[in-house]
Amino acid sequence: MTKKIYKFFRSLIKIILPIIFKILIRLKLNRRVINYLSEKSYNSNNKYNFNDLLKKLLGDKKIIALDVGAQGGFNSDNFFPRKYNEYFEDILIEPIKEEAEKLKKKKFIINKGLWSKKEKKKLFILDNRLGSSSMYRPDERNFDLHNIKNKDFNDYKITRTIEIECDTLSNQLSELDIEKLDYLKIDTQGAELDVLKGIGNYRPLLIKIEAHIFTMYKEVPSWHKLINFLYELNYVLIDWKGIGNHNIRVPVEADLIFIPNFDNKFGEDIIKNNKEKFISLMLIFGQLKLLQVLIKRFKIDNEELEQLEDLYFN
Repeated sequence: MTKKIYKFFRSLIKIILPIIFKILIRLKLNRRVINYLSEKSYNSNNKYNFNDLLKKLLGDKKIIALDVGAQGGFNSDNFFPRKYNEYFEDILIEPIKEEAEKLKKKKFIINKGLWSKKEKKKLFILDNRLGSSSMYRPDERNFDLHNIKNKDFNDYKITRTIEIECDTLSNQLSELDIEKLDYLKIDTQGAELDVLKGIGNYRPLLIKIEAHIFTMYKEVPSWHKLINFLYELNYVLIDWKGIGNHNIRVPVEADLIFIPNFDNKFGEDIIKNNKEKFISLMLIFGQLKLLQVLIKRFKIDNEELEQLEDLYFN
């Protein structure tokens, strides 16, 4: 009986939706409604509370996380629910001294920049929009694609330049005696590729990285070089989410999610040898459907995981 009711309402919605859509276009609300629903759909799995399951999987272990560009603290963009922050041992990179001072209560704070090699670099500070400070100078030519209004141009003016000590990701983790990195997040306003070039032999289970498809900085490496580099490291793209406003049909910036390439033995071994942490990360990031495919492929028995419904696909 329940299935028949569901089928009836689905058929009814198919009839009503075109009418609603015409009304929304007439009221100039169609994009706002679609964007709202898209955001809700993307985060639909956040309604779950995986705390009990995560405690079973991890026990006393912590997910070792490196947050490169940690202004505001770990997971400051709320990309995943904050209720899961407690499962991470976070290492924060913040090259601006006064911003690093705000994070001093944290166990691991690295007041340096990360780069492809050890050297001193200039950091261009935008005090009116500190989070957009970069190793690269802003480029006004692409501001129109980012839907930045003329009245806001001053927010992207360089207010000062500082020289910072830079080192590689690999060197800094080695100095902290970190042997394995589970989660890597890089948000460095165009410097993502150079940060990755210093990764050494570390192979995180999940990487979240910001990519500039149409960059608003001068001389930033093309985003396809970033993706190609990750594929060369044996990672595959499993998800992306647009960032900010834009005037084209694809986002000008996006957060990309990568995991080890599960289609070859090297990637499969990384996942299977760290299956508790990998499963935990996939749950935290709401990647339920793919997780179910992989545990079945790798013959990982977990009835509780198999029964979860991925609400994103509903």
